[in-house]
Amino acid sequence: QLQASGGGLVAPGGSLRLSCAASGFTLDYKGIGWFRQAPGKEREWVSCISIESGRTHTYYADSVKDRFTISIDNAKNTVYLEMDSLNPEDTAVYSCEAYSRSLICVGPPDYWGQETLVTVSS
Repeated sequence: QLQASGGGLVAPGGSLRLSCAASGFTLDYKGIGWFRQAPGKEREWVSCISIESGRTHTYYADSVKDRFTISIDNAKNTVYLEMDSLNPEDTAVYSCEAYSRSLICVGPPDYWGQETLVTVSS
C-alpha cells in the first residue's frame, strides 16, 4: 500500500512537499511515480524516479520541470515530491504509484494508494 500525504492550501508562488510512504513492501521497485488529476481534466503523469545499477534517474512532465523535484529516502521507504513556485494550475489531487516493470512509470502499476489534495489559491 502507498499513502500520499503533505497536501494542503498554499498561496501562488509557495511550496509544498508531498510524501509517498510505502507499507508492507520496500520501495525497491523499478519506478515510483507521481500523478495528478485536476477537476474536469485528464489524469496527468507528473514525475518518476527509478534506480538502476546504482544510478538514480528522474523524469518530469514539461509542466512541472524546473519547479518540482522528486527524491527517494530508502531508509524511510518514502518518495518525496518537492513542489516550488506553485500556481493555480497545479491544483489537483496527487497520488503515487510503484512499478516493477517500468523505469519511467507507465503501464499498469503494482502498488497505488491514498491521494492528497493540493490547492493553490490566494
